[in-house]
Amino acid sequence: MKNILHSYIKQRSSAIIMYIISCAVFAAVFYLYNLPLAAVAYPAVICAVLWIIYAIIICIHMAKKHRILSSLTEALTEDMLPVSSSVDDSDYQRIIMLLQDARRTQDNAASQKYNDMIDYYTLWAHQIKTPIAAMRLTLQNEDSTLSRRLKSDLSRVERYVEMVLAYLRLDGRSSDYVLREYELDNIIRGAVKKFSGEFIDRHLSLDFKPTGMRVLTDEKWLSFVLEQLLSNALKYTPEGKISVYSAESSVLCISDTGIGIAAEDLPRIFEHGFTGYNGRGDKHASGLGLYLCRRILNKLGHSISVKSEPGKGTTMSLDLSRKKITVE
Repeated sequence: MKNILHSYIKQRSSAIIMYIISCAVFAAVFYLYNLPLAAVAYPAVICAVLWIIYAIIICIHMAKKHRILSSLTEALTEDMLPVSSSVDDSDYQRIIMLLQDARRTQDNAASQKYNDMIDYYTLWAHQIKTPIAAMRLTLQNEDSTLSRRLKSDLSRVERYVEMVLAYLRLDGRSSDYVLREYELDNIIRGAVKKFSGEFIDRHLSLDFKPTGMRVLTDEKWLSFVLEQLLSNALKYTPEGKISVYSAESSVLCISDTGIGIAAEDLPRIFEHGFTGYNGRGDKHASGLGLYLCRRILNKLGHSISVKSEPGKGTTMSLDLSRKKITVE
């Protein structure tokens, strides 16, 4: 109310000044003609009181209109606007509705364009799986250094495709999350199995200590997260080993002896598109893997944290206890 009163006085400042000047002119004229000044003072005071009462009534009306305008939602319609009390109000309301119609048309066009793009890339991601499956079938009966290398590259392509699909589905209106209780070790073994060839080719050892944990989660989405974390660990670990173990009752750790993460990059590694110092050295880094992991884990009610030291390795910790699910 105080702000509205201040706004009203500011809008009527010219009228108030003219009123004061008029009273001063009357007082000067009465003084010059030796007339009693009370004849001017009494009407001026009465007019001032009436003006104050009028101003209070107008401010109450303005406050009511302000509350109505402040409560309007995005779905603005003409009947939701307060009744116009002047030609200016009617003009402004007409402009508002024209702008609202233009914005709605623009939003619909943008939404249609976005949906078309999502449909196209979803179709592309599913279609590309056919030649990938055919190439894998061709390489299945071969066992050589070249075939193992090709299988490894093919697995990397498959992960990129899965990353695209995950990115497209993440903000989709429909969700395919299915929360059930699973044996965590089975999910871990399934994820590790996909990288068995890379472990062999790169002469890296895997230290997997069964956790014995049962978690309430979505198997498909949690598997995607584990695969992304294992992929990163393999990418940035030139030698040594990768360890998978449980640190606490509900915390799963994936630790490596790789190049580590620079201290200045740690606060930003889960940001969209951020690659950091390590990513700038890898031209194929997209900056989406860890971003997707964090978003997916938030949707599942889990969380992720990281500890790392350059030259000594990185440890990703997944708290798989059920927290309040973040609605994005």
